[in-house]
Amino acid sequence: MRYGGIRRRRLSLQQLLVISTVVTGIGLFMVTIRPLEPQIRVEFPRKFEHGVSNRSSSGSGSVGSEDPTRNEGNSGARSCATVEEMGEVLRDGFWKESLKVRKIIQNHFILNGASRVRDLPPEQFCRHGFILGKSSEAGFGNEMYKVLTGAALSIMLNRSLIIGQTRRRYPFEDYISYSNDTFTLKEVKHLWRHNGCVRKYGRHLVMRTDDFEKPAETNVLCSNWREWKQPIIWFQGTTNAVAAQFFLKNIHSEMRNAASNLFGDPEVLQSRPNVFGELMRVLISPSKGIEEAVNWVIGGKEDPDISLHMRMLMNRSVRAVQAALKCIRKALKVQHHISRPKLVLVSDTPSLIKSIMPNISEFAEVLHFDYELFKGKTSNDINERQSSEFRVKDWGPAPRWVAFVDFFLASRAKHAVISGAHRRVGTTYAQLIAALAAAQSLGDTSTSSSFEFLSSFQSNLLTDGLKNQIGWGHVWNRFAGPLSCHRQPIQCAFTPILPPAWWDGLWQSPIPRDINRLASYGIELSGFGIADTSSLQAHCRSRKKVVKTIPFPL
Repeated sequence: MRYGGIRRRRLSLQQLLVISTVVTGIGLFMVTIRPLEPQIRVEFPRKFEHGVSNRSSSGSGSVGSEDPTRNEGNSGARSCATVEEMGEVLRDGFWKESLKVRKIIQNHFILNGASRVRDLPPEQFCRHGFILGKSSEAGFGNEMYKVLTGAALSIMLNRSLIIGQTRRRYPFEDYISYSNDTFTLKEVKHLWRHNGCVRKYGRHLVMRTDDFEKPAETNVLCSNWREWKQPIIWFQGTTNAVAAQFFLKNIHSEMRNAASNLFGDPEVLQSRPNVFGELMRVLISPSKGIEEAVNWVIGGKEDPDISLHMRMLMNRSVRAVQAALKCIRKALKVQHHISRPKLVLVSDTPSLIKSIMPNISEFAEVLHFDYELFKGKTSNDINERQSSEFRVKDWGPAPRWVAFVDFFLASRAKHAVISGAHRRVGTTYAQLIAALAAAQSLGDTSTSSSFEFLSSFQSNLLTDGLKNQIGWGHVWNRFAGPLSCHRQPIQCAFTPILPPAWWDGLWQSPIPRDINRLASYGIELSGFGIADTSSLQAHCRSRKKVVKTIPFPL
């Protein structure tokens, strides 16, 4: 019995050794095939300028008591960057690609603009495709991105653009005029009947919808939209610059190529084109009344040099003002040839404008639209309904049309747009001001551009780095992860004119919230922003195909 017991124990030990060997082999195999994470230590393109200080993070101009960019054992490498250092790689190059995209947009509307398409022979017209760009009248930045995303998609899919109307009114119709190169849904219905598309060719007017805000249903990553046969496509929920750029990771090369042809290489942030600015340059203009107000401020003189937009949410932060003043001086230092610049000041907080104007007036001529002084001077009636109570923080207590005067006034800046804020810098409103200004300052034969988009950050916004610049629509969100240094001083950073949608560029890293959100779209994202394309392929193969359509009675 004893001998048998010893033999059983020996057999168990042998089994344990075999199991251990197998498990070790599997583990080594998994390590071998697993994609490597990027190296954390990245060399800075230039010397780190902010010294170590023992002052607390509440101080206005220091990093905390420990330098967060230092890696022990490797004094020449750093594991994070300040906002200004991130911005250094964004300074130059966008103008060349923007001129290329400008030509693409021009050619697109020559071929797909309403003036040509409405005169096509019936058979050709009935085969033609359309994209619906439809928005409501909520926040201007988010709603304008819905129209602009539709325009970008119309280029990628070689279709004509429809601007959606509500009760026969365009979005923000009182304040914005739209290009004649676009259709209305009413006109498309009329032409569909007139050309006998159903009777002669059996082609019913059907619209396929896709909602970006529903990850389980959207086809933005898994479907080849160029093969969709429905006459109209509506891409919903596109409230910022992100949705259209999701096609850069679509599993179909045809869609990826169409997206990269328009948006450029997401790894090369400094040379990506100003897509949305170039689209606005073609598609929108101020209404007559808004334009009169803008011209009243400028007073027949030259356009302003710099625009400063301060989104303060009715807050009067001294630190935010100090950061903005630093950014103005930085912009003037680059544009050293300007003796006394003209600066447009825009804010949702009237009291801030009154308090900051004396500081700026010492070295610049300040332009600001005072709607109380302007009342009665316009030849065109502008809707003067007061802002709804829940919109006061976004638009201020002034009538809503003032925000549109401010938008078109600020977008006349020739050299720089600066974005400052009480909390989140670079909102969609500020992004679109900078994008339109950059497009308007770039001539068709330009060989370079000195235009700058700058972000001003007070130190308390950077206590945890860019971590709190949350929200997919915010221009610095893609830089908010672990590569963003904590306890930064006041910063004035060069800012991407085309807000990135992915994390492919230098110093970009996601926050956990974004990793979880990407997972709902079927993408496994590493802590440093690398998308696992093989997992996306598997996700697309396993997911249920969703097709939603709306037929239009004629």
